[in-house]
Amino acid sequence: MRTLAITQNITLDGCVEMLDQWFDPTADNPELAVENRRQQQGCDAVVLGRRTFEDFRGFWPNQTGDVADYLDRVDKYVVTGTLTDPGWQQTHVIGAEDPVAAIRELKGRPGADIVVTGSITLCHTLIEAGLVDEYRLFGYPVVQGRGRRLFPDGVTLPHMTLRDMKSFPGGVTYTCHTPN
Repeated sequence: MRTLAITQNITLDGCVEMLDQWFDPTADNPELAVENRRQQQGCDAVVLGRRTFEDFRGFWPNQTGDVADYLDRVDKYVVTGTLTDPGWQQTHVIGAEDPVAAIRELKGRPGADIVVTGSITLCHTLIEAGLVDEYRLFGYPVVQGRGRRLFPDGVTLPHMTLRDMKSFPGGVTYTCHTPN
């Protein structure tokens, strides 16, 4: 079975919703870029909610470089109840009526890692369904003080095991956790 990983940029106070300018996807951080390329090599599918997908589709096809090239060629799955023509190559629509079943079926197919990024509502659904195998968190040394968090109030998670940890220039950290 494939690994389903949630990969998020997150503040010190646990916010993943970017309400301020604390994250720049085009920032020049060569060491962080190496980590991103390493993770991309092990991933052949990205799952996004409709709003995150539309943000990505409006931004990344107009960029150049490793991330833009990767996002153009990787299989993208967008969970939506309204979008019928994704308008971006390698994109497949997952209906919003039962995304858990569709993503469970996707996990059962042969392939490499599946990554969910952004898409906070979808992440909450997958966390609550127990489908997440890894949490890959890029921590930014910022306190935002407001915004949606990765783990919704009231969710009960199993104990987590730290699998990997790195730090990067500018105070960014990376941790990978797996539920026990």
